[in-house]
Amino acid sequence: MKKLLKFFLVTFFALFVFAACSDDDDPVDNDLFVGTYTGTVGYTDATTTINADGNVRVVKVGNKYNFIFSNSIPNITGVEFRREDANYSINVDGSDLSYIRINANDLKIFYVVDGKTWTANASR
Repeated sequence: MKKLLKFFLVTFFALFVFAACSDDDDPVDNDLFVGTYTGTVGYTDATTTINADGNVRVVKVGNKYNFIFSNSIPNITGVEFRREDANYSINVDGSDLSYIRINANDLKIFYVVDGKTWTANASR
């Protein structure tokens, strides 16, 4: 019974992920959003430096975003956003020195927390 339930949950999740959003959906306008942005990604901490071509899968539920990176880069989760203007949203604690900006076409990340830095310049 557990295997059957697990199968249905995995199948439902896979269908949800593939059908959740079209390429022109703007995460700013949706309470539920799943999209993949492809470009350059990076991460730096005290012992690790990663800079590579890769992708970031963005999952938004309500006003909270999760950023799931490729290339073994740690994820950024639970980030709250506010609408910056008609075309972009920016994270609540964002500034000119540390930010995540997103719209339907572009994802720009320069996010610094606790000595760790994430970067992305990607599009979909």
